[in-house]
Amino acid sequence: MSEQLHARIEELRNLLNKWNYEYHVLDQPTVPDSEYDNALHELIRLETENPDLLTADSPSMRVGGAALSVFEKVEHRTAMLSLGNAFNEEDLRDFDRKVRQGVGDQVSYMCELKIDGLAVSLRYEDGLFVQGATRGDGSIGEDITQNLKTIRSIPLRLTKPYSLEVRGEAYMPKKSFEALNEQKKLAGEELFANPRNVAAGSLRQLDPKLAAKRNLDIFVYGIGNVGSTGVTSHSQGLDLLHELGFKTNPERQKCASIDEVIEYVQKWQEKRPNLAYEIDGIVIKVDSLEQQDELGFTAKSPRWAIAYKFPAEEVVTKLIDIELSVGRTGVVTPTALLEPVRVAGTVVKRASLHNEDLIREKDIKLGDTVIVKKAGDIIPEVVGVLTERRTGEEIDFSMPSHCPECESELVRLDGEVALRCINPMCPAQIREGLIHFVSRDAMNIDGLGERVISQLFEEKLISDVADIYRLEKDQLIQLERMGDKSATNLINSIEASKSNSLEKLLFGLGIRHVGAKAAKTLAQQFETIERLQEATVDELVAVNEIGDKMAESVATYFNNPEVQKLISELRDLGVNLVYNGPKAVNVADIDSYFAGKTVVLTGKLEILSRNEAKEKIELLGGKVSGSVSKKTDLLIAGEAAGSKLEAAQKHGVEIWDEARLVEELKK
Repeated sequence: MSEQLHARIEELRNLLNKWNYEYHVLDQPTVPDSEYDNALHELIRLETENPDLLTADSPSMRVGGAALSVFEKVEHRTAMLSLGNAFNEEDLRDFDRKVRQGVGDQVSYMCELKIDGLAVSLRYEDGLFVQGATRGDGSIGEDITQNLKTIRSIPLRLTKPYSLEVRGEAYMPKKSFEALNEQKKLAGEELFANPRNVAAGSLRQLDPKLAAKRNLDIFVYGIGNVGSTGVTSHSQGLDLLHELGFKTNPERQKCASIDEVIEYVQKWQEKRPNLAYEIDGIVIKVDSLEQQDELGFTAKSPRWAIAYKFPAEEVVTKLIDIELSVGRTGVVTPTALLEPVRVAGTVVKRASLHNEDLIREKDIKLGDTVIVKKAGDIIPEVVGVLTERRTGEEIDFSMPSHCPECESELVRLDGEVALRCINPMCPAQIREGLIHFVSRDAMNIDGLGERVISQLFEEKLISDVADIYRLEKDQLIQLERMGDKSATNLINSIEASKSNSLEKLLFGLGIRHVGAKAAKTLAQQFETIERLQEATVDELVAVNEIGDKMAESVATYFNNPEVQKLISELRDLGVNLVYNGPKAVNVADIDSYFAGKTVVLTGKLEILSRNEAKEKIELLGGKVSGSVSKKTDLLIAGEAAGSKLEAAQKHGVEIWDEARLVEELKK
């Protein structure tokens, strides 16, 4: 193969990358579209004729490759946590007060527009884009690398050979959304509700060529782990990302006080309609990474960041009917069925009425003209009635005395406002329990969603969670819209779920008061379901974060003979009943130098990987932090240690090299 061919391909790639960056990141195109298209077509032709010269970072990869059969799961190296919310100035000042209580008054904030799109993680190795994933549950997402490559503002190769994980928000610009809906209108098809849904749907479908046609874009907003980049503040990290070729939002602003933050929020609340993309709020972060580390995290979100949500939008529509649904705990919930109305970027046909007391309090009648409120992703709710618009044809509504599904008498338990069906054999509760069992945070069985569960239940192919593991391919193929390949994939997903760690099963069983976090705490502490079944209320209460109400609920649940029978069936069907994650660490019981100490790793380690070192230190009772602060006890300095080493010396932190670490780990 001639050097001339190699040179031409490299020349085309460099030109296309340059033009692409100028157009999609800088918004300063230097050549007409026809010249870009001609160069891209030539590159594709040369690579097709010489497939051994095709590389993963070639601009030709952006047109979309072959369709996928399924999305693989991806574990995020650094968790993608959700943020706490602020809805008014008081919330922002309260956030500021708590921050200053933690780190003192010398604090500055970075404010950024909260893009209304799909959060994604981009992983680069030695400067090459190797994997992109959805946020998922924050710990595990889906691999959507091929779809993300079609977004032209995502660099396939960085300007420097960094290895890092970058976080961003993929979105559809307003112009692209309007053009797409115009096409659908001409074709007589139903229009899309909002740009966010289109962006999420485009990136979570299996044919990258379809994603390529949607003209999506992205703003990156942070680095998962700054590692050896030398970055010491969030603003510095954003500047670095821009230097590396990423598209960062130019409207960000560093604020020296909460008053400046509030001014920024008010400014963009007014200017929001003029943007070329949708935003639903403002993200405020403590700028200093050292201060972020000092503030730390709650179980769900960082203490150093908050999302200000713009005020909810309210619209007026007609309440046509009230639908009743029975949840997995037996609570009967009323839902308003509305004349379709557009609110906060989506077409709303249903809205929450919460409970019977709210319906009475607001004097809601069938046929009323009602006020519906919705903010961002929050479920729409009926907040009021325009009684002056009543015609006299409105009908009073009252909750039923018996379950709409099984006809059992409904009860209101002491201290509760909800009506509840207490029949354990109520088909609605069983069906909802099955849907919960297969959900993402529980057993996470791909392909076994609400529609399929409902079909299986109606066809009497499943009546409890154990029946899911008795399903056979021939039974699945009989279902509506279930082909041979889908049935095979579903059987494989069910089989794979058998190996889930115990906490997934505990959460999936739907034990009252036990959420995903409590399920993990219980699994870590007791390690097997047998030991958990034998635990007394006193033993359960002794576990950190398990209160009296939860302990009583867990003990009562496992004392039930029907539950004991179910656990036995799951064991016989091969479902794992053992915790296989990191063991719960009781620092007081560990005889180790690291017990109770905060350790920071910096520089390149030669003997251990960064993850191996972190895991070993944590098993010995230590906490591994991402940045140096006055709370740091020990710094492990590998080769080419940078600013963290300087910070450790400044704070008088003990410093070891890797050899000393390995020696201590052997003890």
